[in-house]
Amino acid sequence: MKKSAPYGSWPSEITTALMTGGAIGLSEVRLFGGSVYWLESRPQEQGRTMIVCIDGQGEKKELLSSDYSCRTSVHEYGGACYLPTSAGLFFVNHKDQQIYKLDSTHKVSQLTDAPSYRFADFAFNESAGILIGVAEEHNSEYSEPKNSLVSIDVSSGTVSTLHDGQDFYAAPCISDDEKQLAWLSWMHPNMPWDGTCLWRANFKDRSFADIESVAGGNAESVFQPQWCPSGDLYYVSDKTNWWNIYRLRTGKTSDNSEPVCPMQAEFGLPLWQFGMTRYGFMDANTIVASYSQSGVEKLASIDISSGKLTDIDRPHSSFSSLRTDAGEYCYIAQSSTEFSSVYRGDLNNEQLICSSSSIAINKDNYSVAEPVTYPTGGDAKAYGFFYKPVHAEYQGAENELPPLIVMIHGGPTSNTSDSLSFKIQYWTNRGFAVLDVNYRGSTGFGRQYRDALKTQWGVADVEDCDYGVRFLIENKLVDQNRIAIRGGSAGGFTVLAALAGTNTFKAGTSLYGVTDLTALVTDTHKFEARYLDSLIGPYPEEKALYEQRSPSNHAGSISVPVLFLQGTEDKVVPPSQAELMIDKLKSNNVPAAYLLFEGEGHGFRKSDTIKQALAAELGFYGSVFGFEPVGDVEVPEFL
Repeated sequence: MKKSAPYGSWPSEITTALMTGGAIGLSEVRLFGGSVYWLESRPQEQGRTMIVCIDGQGEKKELLSSDYSCRTSVHEYGGACYLPTSAGLFFVNHKDQQIYKLDSTHKVSQLTDAPSYRFADFAFNESAGILIGVAEEHNSEYSEPKNSLVSIDVSSGTVSTLHDGQDFYAAPCISDDEKQLAWLSWMHPNMPWDGTCLWRANFKDRSFADIESVAGGNAESVFQPQWCPSGDLYYVSDKTNWWNIYRLRTGKTSDNSEPVCPMQAEFGLPLWQFGMTRYGFMDANTIVASYSQSGVEKLASIDISSGKLTDIDRPHSSFSSLRTDAGEYCYIAQSSTEFSSVYRGDLNNEQLICSSSSIAINKDNYSVAEPVTYPTGGDAKAYGFFYKPVHAEYQGAENELPPLIVMIHGGPTSNTSDSLSFKIQYWTNRGFAVLDVNYRGSTGFGRQYRDALKTQWGVADVEDCDYGVRFLIENKLVDQNRIAIRGGSAGGFTVLAALAGTNTFKAGTSLYGVTDLTALVTDTHKFEARYLDSLIGPYPEEKALYEQRSPSNHAGSISVPVLFLQGTEDKVVPPSQAELMIDKLKSNNVPAAYLLFEGEGHGFRKSDTIKQALAAELGFYGSVFGFEPVGDVEVPEFL
């Protein structure tokens, strides 16, 4: 029989030390020459990113010495920072943002010497001896960084511009015969999920000829162009509301593009980082793809000639970084009870290559997500995942309902899934219920749902969180007097807007959250410099609306305690945002706590930071909701 103890006070084997000590972040898998490559982000090494591979003989190798960390800062969010090729493995070193080469003897040499440039998202033309990539030039002569598509001579490191004039570039890909290149671009004020252009060109003497735009536009988002072994160009477009796969036959124009497998499902993603992939070619007639329906992800094969889709039975609930080569695939996947892991396989079988954690947890301590759909404002509906508090040995006290933490993903154009996450299990195993919200604006539910947040940021997302809590209270699943809300970045903005605009929440935690929209639009990086044009309205024309939606201008409406967690080196949402809000709360005698972490940017990477932040948040909820948490606890001091 389980022991009874107040919710929130349960002891847990999911400690901060366990979460950071044995866990790594996995990203960017690649298949090349019979080897599987991936990146490991290591909190225990101050967030350093290692390139790892398993060769064809099954030998695992770490490819970088401690002098190097593979990470690019293009668009600040980075991605696609390395590429294995026949000429060696090329990677971006985080410290100087230059391209380095790792040869077959494991010797590292610097390729580029262009201090004003950052590089990302590479393709390799072997016959021409060049890398194709995205360059971001930071020059004091420019009002903002200049982006371009460039070639890099792999023998000399010479950087040459191939195409410029667009605000942003991404996803260069070379046809199998190395005669054609395709890529994406977009212009302010669009984000890549609003409108992108797909370009195609022929190679001619290391430069381009016959450049043409073949798909996309201001109201069409194109994702992941890729050449089929047949020579046709494929891409993902949302022109019918759903991100579906299209084919543009060789020698044809965009008027002849055709859907491969039309369905009400999402085969694309918001391009927050370079190198995001959802499909690949097993051969000239077979695609392996991951897709999402109603927030649930699946893996499937598609017969190109017939367009028939067949689901592949795999025990995973999310898939990312899908790559194919020579009849094989690899990807990163996880499930509701398994950690994020690298897998390699074919249509019949797959094998586990590497797991993000070797931690052994009693499965009876895991809370499994329950998908929920509920009515929200404007006769719309919203989505989320509900997690009940679960413990192998403890249960709540008699007649007690659990406290609830409402979790808000960032973006806001992103989404949350039902995959196993210690960031959720840390709370549910201690006796909290969690509602992880896919509010209007989230990805995975079609463009119409994604666009429902346009001009409505701070309104629709707040409504969806508020109505979600009402839904759970009406179903007697949570304690209406112990409701907290937490979120990072754009999620932190929603936290503060919800605290100011509703009476639902009794505490809030903002991780590097936006507080002043005017300050954000005038002091942020290029990638998101015009993001608020769609979320709020063009600035300065809609300045009054920016002021109206800014939580810092409604601090007087917040009466509950707030915890702020922030990094000193955050270039996306600088510390001044949090500090402005804290000063206003203090002047109104509202309890506010502030932890500022030295050397951290937009998102925490160091193990000590992650430990301290979670310990402080647990102590914060204990002090507000009146229970005694156990384990790693640090009650933050209110200012």
